[in-house]
Amino acid sequence: MTSTQTTIPTQAPGGAPGIDTGDPDLRPAYGLIAEFESPGEVLKAAEEVRKAGYRWWDCCTPFPVHGLDGAMGIKPTILPIMVFFAGMTGTIAAFILQAFTNASSLSIWALVWVTGYPYLISGKPMISMPAFIPVMFEVTILFSALTTVFGMFTMNGLPRLHHPLFNSDRFRKVTDDRFFVVIEARDPKYFRSRTEAFLESLGATAVEEVRDDDMTEEMD
Repeated sequence: MTSTQTTIPTQAPGGAPGIDTGDPDLRPAYGLIAEFESPGEVLKAAEEVRKAGYRWWDCCTPFPVHGLDGAMGIKPTILPIMVFFAGMTGTIAAFILQAFTNASSLSIWALVWVTGYPYLISGKPMISMPAFIPVMFEVTILFSALTTVFGMFTMNGLPRLHHPLFNSDRFRKVTDDRFFVVIEARDPKYFRSRTEAFLESLGATAVEEVRDDDMTEEMD
């Protein structure tokens, strides 16, 4: 009778899979969290993490911290450009719709022949911009708002019903009075001991490893 031993991949230097070394918690590591007590401390820590060259990391705070985006080196997103072109599309679509509706001879094929309203009443012009403006405005706002909402959700990876950080009891303080820097294990510069020592050198009151339940389910 033979027995086999299954090894569980964990995080190795450089973000590569490694071999479990006997840790009773066999869930793969999501990363390390460093706890700070004030906005000033997390602001300085974010600058140092950015200068160190980490790529997969984030800051979690109980309220917006002025200057944190700049300290993290976050660049403007493409979302404003998407919203602009969505608004332009709405303006053009509303104009075409109204122009076609007022057309007396233009027909298009949409499974059946569709023709604009073929009657001239009280000498109304075919193209009446003052009358078109309210509809064009409303459709522009509609397209822009929908692009903003769904674009934001998509780019942020939402909705997400669970996150590995919720596995940490310490992280619950983020909704109260604590500030956290999170460095993910998939970062190319992630080395458990070296990254932990780096975070401690930034003045963190505590550094803790967070495990990922989702990765365990994928492995199963």
